[in-house]
Amino acid sequence: MKILLTTTSFQDTPGKHHEALKETGFEVDTLRGPVSEDVLLPIIENYDGVICGDDYFTRSVLEKGKASKLKVLSKYGIGLDKIDLSAAEELGIAVTNCPGVNHITVAEHTFALILAFYKNIPEEINHTRSGEWTRLIGNEIYGKKLGVAGLGRIGKEILIRAKVFGMDIYAFDQFVEKEFVEKNKVIVCNTIEELVSTVDILSLNMNVNENNYHIINRALITKHSKKNQLIVNTARGELIDESAIIYGLENLIIAGYATDVLEKEPMDANHPFKNMNNVLLTPHIGSRTYESVERQGAMAVENLVNELILKV
Repeated sequence: MKILLTTTSFQDTPGKHHEALKETGFEVDTLRGPVSEDVLLPIIENYDGVICGDDYFTRSVLEKGKASKLKVLSKYGIGLDKIDLSAAEELGIAVTNCPGVNHITVAEHTFALILAFYKNIPEEINHTRSGEWTRLIGNEIYGKKLGVAGLGRIGKEILIRAKVFGMDIYAFDQFVEKEFVEKNKVIVCNTIEELVSTVDILSLNMNVNENNYHIINRALITKHSKKNQLIVNTARGELIDESAIIYGLENLIIAGYATDVLEKEPMDANHPFKNMNNVLLTPHIGSRTYESVERQGAMAVENLVNELILKV
């Protein structure tokens, strides 16, 4: 069996997941993702399975792999939006992911971004590192209204932490778990517009699909965003129309954008966010902790092995 490993978090982080992969006895090649269709097409025929990150497994790539020996895509992580799932099903290529492994670390990263923004932490660190003693005035998050768009595992963890900070908590989702919202006194909004017009901090925690692509757009920000709102995105860059964020910031509609993801990753060298002080941008590291990587890596290997056994 020959395996392709593309996820950089798996490769860069020591832990038991490396031992688990070695114990399979599979021959393993590595690439540093996210890997494009153009890179995958000439090589995919060489592999029985892939432990993938956010690589572009289009229909063309899957058909080329199936024509040879490709049997399994084991996604390291949760989101499957870069994989043509209908093509995979049609071709009989198994696709697995790792649900329930990163909700704690992503929720923690969300609050790291929120606190960094309201307390001016990146800017203040830059001042002190340059020998300055510039004391900016920040804001508390106590008493602010925080809303999650997407009430899955991560959204729930964010709301639980928001309660501890003394925040009022809101949510929008097509499917709401009644027991959770009643127990935690979550105010449920019926539309994304209602949520956006109500909360001081909007946290995006949705999987991306054809229905919510660019759900945060210029019309929504212009007509509905609460004044001085902070938008936080630790989900997918495609949920946001980045030009709408720039418009909202330049026209003083929203206060800031704190994001761990972009629509195109890695970031372009001339991306306008680089020069905007009210944008905090981290390089897709929300789930990149030793604990989370080891959990996800071990599950991805286990999923890969289980599916390959079934395919033999």
